[in-house]
Amino acid sequence: MAATTDGEHRIGLLNGFAAYGMWGLVPLFWPLLKPAGALEILAHRMAWSLVFVAAALLFVRRWAWAGELLRQPRRLGLVAVAAGVITVNWGVYIWAVNAGHVVEASLGYFINPLVTIAMGVLLLKERLRRVQWVAVAVGLAAVVVLTVGYGRPPWISLCLAFSFATYGLVKKKVRLGGVESLAAETAIQFVPALGYLLWLIAHGDASFVNDGPGHAALLASTGIVTALPLVCFGAAAIRVPLSTLGLLQYLAPIFQFLIGILYFHEAMPPERWAGFALVWLALFLLTGDALRSARRPVRLTVPAARTVETPTSSPADA
Repeated sequence: MAATTDGEHRIGLLNGFAAYGMWGLVPLFWPLLKPAGALEILAHRMAWSLVFVAAALLFVRRWAWAGELLRQPRRLGLVAVAAGVITVNWGVYIWAVNAGHVVEASLGYFINPLVTIAMGVLLLKERLRRVQWVAVAVGLAAVVVLTVGYGRPPWISLCLAFSFATYGLVKKKVRLGGVESLAAETAIQFVPALGYLLWLIAHGDASFVNDGPGHAALLASTGIVTALPLVCFGAAAIRVPLSTLGLLQYLAPIFQFLIGILYFHEAMPPERWAGFALVWLALFLLTGDALRSARRPVRLTVPAARTVETPTSSPADA
């Protein structure tokens, strides 16, 4: 039995590394889709993701959830909100990468856990532990330092962090599995995405039909690039502890940050390094506190207010 458990844990770790690794390397993919613009790439991502996920669900014959969802207008409305928020997140991220802002985009996913915690306090009235307060304060200081460094607030990072934190909050209330949730969201996205792509074709501006079959295949593969990491994440989530996933989630922005500096050669002046260092300090405090909390024995008393746990993200969501 122990061997089986160890084997399952190894499979979970491999899937976790695969998921966050693919999300971390995705900045290398979006530039391959030029000359398509960010909106065209986004529309293809929404349309082809539905095709890929629907095929996967058809293969495993997992459709019962769809009928249940259609009979629950409130949950369906929340799915529509999630679809709108993740559309903003995807669009900003694709534009940022192809416009040469990979480092600033990676910052968005570094500060996402801090934003999620802040939203838990403000919207859900959750209670922070002392170390979490310190981490959030350090994160705010980092934003101030980066605002000075950039000469403006880091709007790309903040937009990505807040949109993804909102997305996570809504998905928590919807309570659908990762693949099912993506299928529902992309089903809502599909009609406007298809309408925009047909409009581009009608006006002769669609790179999908103008730039050859290789380019068309790359645009179609956006569905696989979106869905495959999510499948791996789902396989990891049921096999490894949340504390492990909480550590693995930082692989994606680390890879993105390194790609931005080493591959795209984006500038990192001293004040930007200082801002990132503060963000990393905040995450170090947050992760250490979460690990200590996970090791404490569970008490059977009911607390007066819920405390915020360190969130585990699936940024592909990015």
